[in-house]
Amino acid sequence: MSEVPAFLHAFARPAAGADTFVNMAAGEGAHVTDVNGKRYIDALASLWYCNVGHGRREIIDAVTTQMTKLAAFHTFDRFTNEPAEALTARLAALAPMPDARVFLTSGGSESVDTALKLARLAHNIAGAPERTVIVSRAPSYHGVSYGALAATGLPLNQQGFGPMLGDVVQVPHDDLAAIDAVLVEQGDHLAAIIAEPVVGAGGVLPPSPGYLAGLRERCDAYRGFLILDEVICGFGRLGAWWGAQHYDVVPDLVTFAKGVTSGYQPLGGVLVGRAVRERLEADPSLVLRHGHTYGGHPTACAAALANLDLIEAEGLVERATKVGHHLRQALESVVDGTRITGVRGDGAVWAAALGDGVDAIAVRDAMLELGVIPRPIGTSTMAFCPPLVIDDADIDRCAAALSEAAASV
Repeated sequence: MSEVPAFLHAFARPAAGADTFVNMAAGEGAHVTDVNGKRYIDALASLWYCNVGHGRREIIDAVTTQMTKLAAFHTFDRFTNEPAEALTARLAALAPMPDARVFLTSGGSESVDTALKLARLAHNIAGAPERTVIVSRAPSYHGVSYGALAATGLPLNQQGFGPMLGDVVQVPHDDLAAIDAVLVEQGDHLAAIIAEPVVGAGGVLPPSPGYLAGLRERCDAYRGFLILDEVICGFGRLGAWWGAQHYDVVPDLVTFAKGVTSGYQPLGGVLVGRAVRERLEADPSLVLRHGHTYGGHPTACAAALANLDLIEAEGLVERATKVGHHLRQALESVVDGTRITGVRGDGAVWAAALGDGVDAIAVRDAMLELGVIPRPIGTSTMAFCPPLVIDDADIDRCAAALSEAAASV
């Protein structure tokens, strides 16, 4: 094994040698190229985020132009900047609930932490400080900071990191009866229920019909807030701007990141609906003592604005439905009942279930050799979430590579 690199990688073995890593050098459209010149289909939009594809000059030019004017300045207290103001106004207009405001962060974990804090704070302001319980689901993925990690329904991700944030209760991801059982006991202390519209990194699990509406009903009945974690599902991934719209449910708080800039700059945030914002605004002397150094970063906001322009101009929200339909058909065509046993997903995010004895990591490694980059989840799931600019031939190649790789291992 080669010497370990200075770079300590996320979600990787710290002991892994430098020669185990694939060193990426370039990207264009739905493809990326490593330092050795090998070209790959980016079948997961990097990490669920590159909706408009790689190498988009429109975003690069917007970032460059902004950096020549005001590369960075904070937005704490009385300070703001034009890109942040323009972006938040645009996102508020796109929001799946009326009269939203927008809090900006640097990414998904910060966004989830912010939503959890705002939910608890809003109850506290309203005279209900006992409302601190957060209900989340397992499996689910909400991030890696301590608040987001506590809400994440993946025990291995929490292992070894010590005590989690308190008053977080987890239930099976698609089981309203399990939530009802919690609410009977702790409904008077409910702050919020948090859910991904489609569970992403927890396994690509769409909700059963009526499930998300059931969460809304229970939040209304028990005076809690509904938080939808749209870090993966937002910005057209499911064929609507938001998963909330796709499933026809109105949340109180929405977390976002990833697709807001297609990854060209780190940016995330929270859409804050009327029920929460009115409590925050009720006391004119209240100071919101929460925020992140790079929230509202003007260069990141410029990237987001250019990215939204591309999504709208190229009809990528609508295209997601076509991409997803073809991806589903292509994956279903290679189901053999033994090595590849099924397909699940929604919009333009799908996964293939692998059969007994077919290891997802080994299949991913074989697919890399074939020039396709998917995402293994656990030991038996292979996820696909390609850039929305991918063409049909590349989708077909992803499915063929999956079949070939599964057979080879």
